[in-house]
Amino acid sequence: MLTILAVSFVFLTVIGVPIAFAIIIGSMLALLLGGNVSPLIIPQRIFAGMDNFSLLAIPFFLFTGALMSVGGLSDRLIRLANALVGRFRGGLAISNVLASVLFGGISGSAVADTSALGRVFIPAMVRSGYSPAFSVAVTACSAPLSPLIPPSIAWILYGYLTDTSIMRLFIAAIIPSLLWATAMIFVVVWKARHCKMRAEPSAPLKEVLAATRAAGFALLLPVIILVGIRMGVFTVTEAAAIAVLYAIGVGFIYREVNLATLAASLRNTIQSTAVVMIIIGAAGLFSWVLAYTKTPETVAAWILSVADTPIAFLLLVNLVLLILGTFMEVNAAKIMVLPILFPVAQKLGVDPVHFGVIVTANLCLGLLTPPVGIVLALACRIGNVPLEKGFLASLPFFFTGVVVVLILTLVPELSLWLPNLVLGTP
Repeated sequence: MLTILAVSFVFLTVIGVPIAFAIIIGSMLALLLGGNVSPLIIPQRIFAGMDNFSLLAIPFFLFTGALMSVGGLSDRLIRLANALVGRFRGGLAISNVLASVLFGGISGSAVADTSALGRVFIPAMVRSGYSPAFSVAVTACSAPLSPLIPPSIAWILYGYLTDTSIMRLFIAAIIPSLLWATAMIFVVVWKARHCKMRAEPSAPLKEVLAATRAAGFALLLPVIILVGIRMGVFTVTEAAAIAVLYAIGVGFIYREVNLATLAASLRNTIQSTAVVMIIIGAAGLFSWVLAYTKTPETVAAWILSVADTPIAFLLLVNLVLLILGTFMEVNAAKIMVLPILFPVAQKLGVDPVHFGVIVTANLCLGLLTPPVGIVLALACRIGNVPLEKGFLASLPFFFTGVVVVLILTLVPELSLWLPNLVLGTP
């Protein structure tokens, strides 16, 4: 049965079938041809995979990000980033990274980050004398910060798939995402000095304060969500619904949200939610097939035979995920690997929160690597730069990201210290 699933999955993905549908069709063929199982189990497991109250947070957070994007807050965040760091050499590139940090706490999507910020920053950087390839590389390589910065779909999905506290994951992601952002800025500073890039005129204090005030509503949203959940005012799902009301209110305050933009945001949210939920439904079916065939136990025994310590296991996971991320989307890759790798991590005593940070950070790197590399491809299309040139320009950022992932792997306190401080040791 497992052979039929594997062959079907590989064939379907090679001919261009989306990952989620390849999983579903491959599982169907495996069950129908290789096992004495009723076909009724297929829709049952798909719907069972989506039948979870915490998953309601996904459409709400997606709707919040869409509303914030059309509500003018992305422009205000860009203005704030430019006011803060534009004065430094390579300041516009640093501003690009900082804007991704600020925008990531709202959208939680690397694709949305690239689309919204890339259309502003890439042309602006080119006009300021930066090379098109470098402009694309900075935009693409800072975009993976969005799935890392809470709240985001990546953490909700991991928490759901592994039954890990989503709030603890949100807090655990803060230091790793800031470390990644700092590393990206260091690369920009090094390139700026090496290539003698220009600096923008210093913004007066009055302009900085005005930009901060204009972006204040956007900056408050992640704080309200995290503090509200921590204080027990609302759950993660309730926080997502409150975030929607907050985003609508802010949009009307700025007078940039109307019925037309609301309808457009709702349409985009429905489309994005459908994609995510199909993936989650496929995860339910795929996990059941793996359990039915006892695949996790077999793979776990093999992994433990070659990597019998936590560090050796995590280094092996890094290598596997780095390769897997080159041709699979983040959430789809989690569906494939977590049912197999997570039980092994538990056997070896790896903290589930630390493991979540490693898995998510690794798969975020895959957003930059061909042949899929959806974020890099989107940035190259926006900047009208050939993919190979964009990839070569992104290599310093990519290898820096690999170093960050290794640091997070070897120093679990970077992921665990803050959630243990705020929430206590589990």
